[in-house]
Amino acid sequence: MVKKAIQIDEKDNVATTTGEVDIGEQVEVISPDGKVILRPEISEPIPFGHKLAIKPIKKGENIVKYGEVIGVATRPVKAGAWVNTHNVGSARMPTKGKEEEIL
Repeated sequence: MVKKAIQIDEKDNVATTTGEVDIGEQVEVISPDGKVILRPEISEPIPFGHKLAIKPIKKGENIVKYGEVIGVATRPVKAGAWVNTHNVGSARMPTKGKEEEIL
């Protein structure tokens, strides 16, 4: 069975999973207009409703969801990787990103 992830806004560099995804499972990323835009290689388990990168994201680059900045990458993130607190810091409040000199 092919899993799905949804890119909510065309500016987003992450998509939201519609189910739990395990390493090696096939995932189709669906654009806001309903087209499959990516079939990334999944490099780690991603929980239901969590984000995955739909393109490589550099350390210090903004994480964009809903067309809005929701955080900053605290380390490089590969396409298909889980995007969560282990690799994202707040863009609004001091977090570990400040210690890593990206905020």
